[in-house]
Amino acid sequence: MALDLDDSLLNDKLLISDRTVEVIKKAAAQGIYIAICSGRSPSAILPFVRRLDVAGTEQGRYAVASNGSVVVDLHLRQEIYSAKVSGDVLVEAMKAADKVGLPCQVYSSSMVYANVDNEYTRMDSKLTGVPSEIVPDFENFLAAGFAKMMIPGDPKILVGLQNELAARFEGRAVALISKPYFLEILPVNCGKGEALEFLCGRLAIDMKKVMAFGDSMNDETMIVKCGLSVGMSNGLEEIQKAAAYVTRRTNDQDGIADFVEQFVLN
Repeated sequence: MALDLDDSLLNDKLLISDRTVEVIKKAAAQGIYIAICSGRSPSAILPFVRRLDVAGTEQGRYAVASNGSVVVDLHLRQEIYSAKVSGDVLVEAMKAADKVGLPCQVYSSSMVYANVDNEYTRMDSKLTGVPSEIVPDFENFLAAGFAKMMIPGDPKILVGLQNELAARFEGRAVALISKPYFLEILPVNCGKGEALEFLCGRLAIDMKKVMAFGDSMNDETMIVKCGLSVGMSNGLEEIQKAAAYVTRRTNDQDGIADFVEQFVLN
């Protein structure tokens, strides 16, 4: 069972309800593997891993971070799979963002790095609890490559920039809008769905038996690749159409818990 965080597992207060925790724990007790699959960095996922209280079991051992660019073994406390966008692509993306007046940021497992101080980076750091740092020579800093770059800003500007970068980076990186105000630059063939394929290969689990919950375009690959995909009723129409099922309730109404209670536990 693969669980997206924002607007899926988390309610509108960015919390996991008591009901949802109990339902997920019951599913894990039945032998179902539970994996949070988020665009957030590994450190930003950990509080929610602890909240679900299944990480100490074999069923709660794994998590997918950075939109599929990283898979973490929580027992070993190490990445068992990772991919990066090359430094030259990231520099191109930074310069394109700068031309339209937008900042950009990249992530390590425990830090957010930005090229300029801006409201989005401060907000990101506050919401995720991950500290941020402004890097003066950001261009050289990007040379090592990173799992994900975020370009935040006005949705009207981001749509045009996304179209430009998607065409420019074809075969080298993926440019997608995860939320209306977040444009993300990611490695090719490294979405949440591909990360789950890696993890299922490791665990000898058929992807047809994976139930994935998601709401946004960064969930698209796992919604398409997982046999029991579930779109959130509060999610994008494209995701609902691509999914095998749609929740009856929203993320703010314990939509995942409601679905799992009705169609998994029963």
